[in-house]
Amino acid sequence: MTTDLQSLSALFSSSDPEQIHRALQIVREEVSRVGSDQARPLFQMVSSLFYIDPHDDPELASILDEAISLVTGFGQWVIPHLVDNLDEGDLKAQMASAEALGRIGADAVDPLVEKYHATRDPENRSFVLYALGKINSPQVDRAADLALAGARSQDLELRDTATRTIGRFAAVIPADLLSHDIRDGYYDTLRANLADPSKGVKAKAVRSLGKLARFGHLDPDRKQEMKTIALNLLGEDEEFRWDRAFVVRREAKEALEYFQE
Repeated sequence: MTTDLQSLSALFSSSDPEQIHRALQIVREEVSRVGSDQARPLFQMVSSLFYIDPHDDPELASILDEAISLVTGFGQWVIPHLVDNLDEGDLKAQMASAEALGRIGADAVDPLVEKYHATRDPENRSFVLYALGKINSPQVDRAADLALAGARSQDLELRDTATRTIGRFAAVIPADLLSHDIRDGYYDTLRANLADPSKGVKAKAVRSLGKLARFGHLDPDRKQEMKTIALNLLGEDEEFRWDRAFVVRREAKEALEYFQE
């Protein structure tokens, strides 16, 4: 490797977006020249940008996105490092690592499933499911049972994330690939989560049920059941009562169109 690591490190330490962008360009050129395996020392530099907070530093948001995309091109050897980052303890780095794993795709499914089983920490499991929900591949069906278990958790954060992940899985797993047991479990669990004391979980349950309907995972009888429930949440049935949480009513209104198809 001919890249001057000290000079490159100085560029990465800059607060100037142009300087950091130049550093990322150099890394990209080096990876292209020597191959990703030989460029391993550069991975830590690039992934250090995962600590950028795009809310505090909006001018660096595009830099963060560029860093995530660059990391996904390093090769499969980065997957274990990214999975380990999910319990790093820094929310920004955890979310960026999850996004990177999502962009890597199907190759990250099994390592994430292994990580889920290897930890009992609900927060860590929540980030694993968050990452799995970012993967746009039907091969996430290998994690379908994890989302179901998480949506039944007593831990609020895990239950919230898993309830949302079910909807993401519904969008990428073909209906004929999802087993009847899992499909039934998803429906029953999301129905139960409509009574959750957390309005966030409740709203996500409505959204995920809408996605189950939209992508062919609900039969006509269940669609009709959900249409009745959605109208009740909106206060548009004969009871004229509605859910007090606006976010729940908003999700119900959007999902209603799929329950009526």
